[in-house]
Amino acid sequence: MATLEIGKENFEATVSKQGIVLLDWWAAWCGPCRAFAPIFEKASEKHPDITFGKIDTDAQPELSGAFGIRSIPTLMIFRDGIQLFNRPGALPEAALEQLLGQVRALDMEEVRKKIEEHERSQEPKA
Repeated sequence: MATLEIGKENFEATVSKQGIVLLDWWAAWCGPCRAFAPIFEKASEKHPDITFGKIDTDAQPELSGAFGIRSIPTLMIFRDGIQLFNRPGALPEAALEQLLGQVRALDMEEVRKKIEEHERSQEPKA
């Protein structure tokens, strides 16, 4: 599957859908971004069931600012609309494959339960 170009007009619809979404925040002038691009593209071809999106930080400054992108490349992973991973830095192919395997193996019902418990614990006591 080819990677999608993500911008403010399709960001929310992309990350909120069911399934796994992997985002690569990048810029054309960024050496590590250019080095990571073939790894990202290869993974997108290997995993057609995962949505792979690229966000050009120069073309999308509002989106980059809203997510506090300070270093590129930055990788984000969403599954079923829940952000599970957000880390600057390129990954070697093996590490990316391992990360995708971990995301696939997650029990999303358990993740939702933990999020609910955390949110309840953050509510002010009456």
